[in-house]
Amino acid sequence: MVGHGHEHDFPYKIPDYRIYKVSDAPLLLKTQQALAAQGLKDPWLRNEVWRYDPKHFGTERSRVISLVGRGFKLGFGAFVLTIVGTAVYDKLYPSEHGHGHGGDH
Repeated sequence: MVGHGHEHDFPYKIPDYRIYKVSDAPLLLKTQQALAAQGLKDPWLRNEVWRYDPKHFGTERSRVISLVGRGFKLGFGAFVLTIVGTAVYDKLYPSEHGHGHGGDH
């Protein structure tokens, strides 16, 4: 950075735009063909190819597994803790107005 006494390289390298081809993303290729059938063209479609690259985002299946698995351990732990906590609380502080004590509720 200029002005801080020294310069740094960016922490990332912007890839060359020419490496992305709509033909590499089957879903985008279908979109391109559907647009072409109507006489339309999306000049920015190539900019979305990286989103469909399995190297960056994995396959659709791996993304679903990741989404479902995210937070599962913490959520399941909270579930077990709630069940155990409720059982302990019920043992320590039993309900005074139980079931079957005559009809005088």
